[in-house]
Amino acid sequence: MKRVTVRCVARLFLAALWLLVEECRAESGAPSLADRVIWAVNSGGDAHTDVHGIHFKKDPLEGKVGKASDYGIRLPILRSSPEDQILYQTERYNEDTFGYEVSIREEGDYLLVMKFAEVYFAQSQQKVFDVRLNGHVVVKDLDIFERVGHSTAHDEIVPFSIKRGKLSVHGEVSTFNGKLMVEFVKGYYDNPKVCALYVMKGKLEDVPKLQPHPGLEKREEEEEEEDEGEGGEGEKKSASTAPKNIVRSGPRTPNPYAADNSSLMFPILVAFGVFIPTLFCLCRL
Repeated sequence: MKRVTVRCVARLFLAALWLLVEECRAESGAPSLADRVIWAVNSGGDAHTDVHGIHFKKDPLEGKVGKASDYGIRLPILRSSPEDQILYQTERYNEDTFGYEVSIREEGDYLLVMKFAEVYFAQSQQKVFDVRLNGHVVVKDLDIFERVGHSTAHDEIVPFSIKRGKLSVHGEVSTFNGKLMVEFVKGYYDNPKVCALYVMKGKLEDVPKLQPHPGLEKREEEEEEEDEGEGGEGEKKSASTAPKNIVRSGPRTPNPYAADNSSLMFPILVAFGVFIPTLFCLCRL
């Protein structure tokens, strides 16, 4: 109960902090979140303005590419505010790779925010696809259900920059001609899709966060506890998944308990301590 109370207080604190930051920006004359968004679309749905003031336009691919679906309209979407659930309840999918083109005229640091929710499949490995940004794979093997489960909001955020006619994303660089192409790539499992997406100027910390998901938090905590309980096996697992080019601070510290036999010697010492006085008493008899 105490843990739940602490989480509620933390959420209220973060919400108040966000409102305070936005108010300070407004007073200082800095552009608001909505002002920094240069392009936004509600895929497969009508125009919508979210709680942050971002105006999502009606899907420009309507009647041109893919199919629009509002199958999720009957489902409540977890992690999303009630006012913005429509952004996750409608979607556009296609039986082949499809995408959106965004015009960007100014240089700077940008963010691509893509919104997803799995409203049809009830298990993983049913819909898996990639996302490309001007040919660069920025999201690999996206399995929405595996990430967050059914009817649950999930955002993929991709930071990129445009400087001196070059697009930089995930450590890769390519020539930029003023057009940003966001593609959802057909894979082996079903069709690619997207619920909504937008492009904005800014940094990762500028993107509004989704509401916490108690189930996901509990699963992450259980995984952390399992990793701690596994001990040596957990260390081997983390070492195998670590990047190969990681620089370690030095040789691994030897396990101080590896050669410690004190636990074995203790019963022997106790038995020896009892045996000597007993033998002494028997000899006196």
